[in-house]
This record gives sequence, C-alpha cells and structure tokens, in this order.
Amino acid sequence: MSAVNSVVGSGRHTYEVHEDWAHPPEGCEMMAASVTVDAQDRVYCFNRGKAHPVIVFDRHGNYLSSWGTGLFAFPHTIRASRDGNLWLVDRDHAQMMLFTTTGELLRTIGTRGFRSDTGVAPDDFRSEAYQNVTHGGGPFNLPTDIDVAPSGEMFVTDGYGNARVHKFSADGSHLLSWGEPGSAPGQFKLPHAVWIDRQGRLLIADRENNRVQVFDQNGKLLHVWPTQLIGPAVIYVDANDIVYIVEHNSGRVSVLTLEGERLAQWGDPAFRSCHGIWGDSRGDLYVVRAGSWGRRRRIVKHVRRS
Repeated sequence: MSAVNSVVGSGRHTYEVHEDWAHPPEGCEMMAASVTVDAQDRVYCFNRGKAHPVIVFDRHGNYLSSWGTGLFAFPHTIRASRDGNLWLVDRDHAQMMLFTTTGELLRTIGTRGFRSDTGVAPDDFRSEAYQNVTHGGGPFNLPTDIDVAPSGEMFVTDGYGNARVHKFSADGSHLLSWGEPGSAPGQFKLPHAVWIDRQGRLLIADRENNRVQVFDQNGKLLHVWPTQLIGPAVIYVDANDIVYIVEHNSGRVSVLTLEGERLAQWGDPAFRSCHGIWGDSRGDLYVVRAGSWGRRRRIVKHVRRS
C-alpha cells in the first residue's frame, strides 16, 4: 500500500488518503475518466490515455490487465453491473456498451455517432455544449451515464448535448424520455449521472444546476435534495444506503443520506475535476480526481478507518 498523504472526513466516514495507490503499466498515460469495483474487489479504470482504455488493478493498486484499445472515442463512465459485467459509456460515440470483465462485448445501446436534434451543432463536442441546448431531444446527444433496474429496464442520462433522461425496456426498446434545459424543478443543466436506489428511485446528478433531483421510474419528480452540491458529477450508493458524490466544480467529496442530508465532506478546489467514485467490500473508496500540482486525473484510494 502507498504512503498515507492525509486523513479526511469525519466520524464514521474518516479515511486515509493514498495519492499514489495505482501502479499502471510502464509507459501508460493515466488520464482516468471513471472508476468502478467488481465483486472480487478488482478496480477498473476507464482511461482517456492513448493506450490501455480499461485498466484493471487489484485492491493494492497492482496492475492486472488492460483491454479495449481502439474501441472508444471519449471514455466517460464505467460501472459494475448487477450481473457481474461492466457498462461503459462512450460519450462521443453516443453508445452504452456492456462488456464482460475481460473485454468481450455483449450488447450495445445507441447508434455510433448519431446525435439527436437539441439545438447543439453536430460538430460541437465541447464540454460546454450543454449551454447551447435549446430543447430536449431523443436518444442520444453526448450521453453520460447508465443504470439498470432489477427489472432490466435501463435509464440513461443524456447530458452534454441534451437535457434528458431516457428509459429503455430490457430488450433495448426506447420507452420514454423526460427533461428540458433549464433550472426549474424537473429541468436539467447537464444531467451527468444516474443511480437507482433500493426504493427504485432515480437519483440524477444535475451537475450545472448544483443539485440532485429524485424521480420515479416514469419521470415524476419526487424530491430535490436540500443540500447544495457544487457540480455533482457521479453518484455511488453503498450497501448501507450511504450516498457518496464527487463534486466536479469544487473538488470535494460529499457523503449523504438517501434524503440528501450531508454526513461528511472533504476536499479542496485545488483537487479540481472530480469525475468518479466507487467503493469496495471493505468500505474503502476509489476517487477519480486531478491534483493541485498539475497532475492529470488518476484514481486516489481512500482507506476507511474503523
């Protein structure tokens, strides 16, 4: 295990920070976009470097394998699925792809390169493209995340070039969409992440509106969390229904209840561009963030104190 650089958090949510936990293969350009952990506590990095798009580590940060070269245009999200596979979201290819943990493609949602009509120019791939969305469109325009309900129904946040959440049946048929650009309840300004909680509710990280909105699975708005978050980017909920959110625009991690009440928080604006978080079976966290000294995004491990 790498050296402890600091201790963060408070109370039951206190962690030792290991900045240089990951040991990628020699010559690998580490530009982490997202992180997830499987049931065996293997850690998967979705990487924007020129090689090794998906890098697999053990819990100690040792390199195990990599795969996916040539498959992706703009890695955005990776997440372990309930069936033991991996969902990967390629923002610029506008596709959600389900892989085995060794890189075998099982299914794809979305047509490569297609962009729906939302008012955003078809050649605009900027992170700021969401500012030019004039109306909600169909699937997809630079999508951001996917989660799958126990029923098999799928929910996709479509954020950088759209302002919607899309619902699909288990067989991949488009069922419905909701959302329009704006800041009123039920509207979105870069819906960046989705998590289906134990109650079946959808927690949506409405990133540039600095909030989490909670919906039922038919798009009915149930709740807007009372706690302000500065650019919530990714949501992870553990087995004890504790919610962990990385705040892209503040460099912070917030720990909350399922009703949005903050339990702990740490971070600093210097640790900008937080873009991923996931936990393992021991309660340790893996956070994707950059560093104040100009380092690119990487995975920083947070070891939970008893």
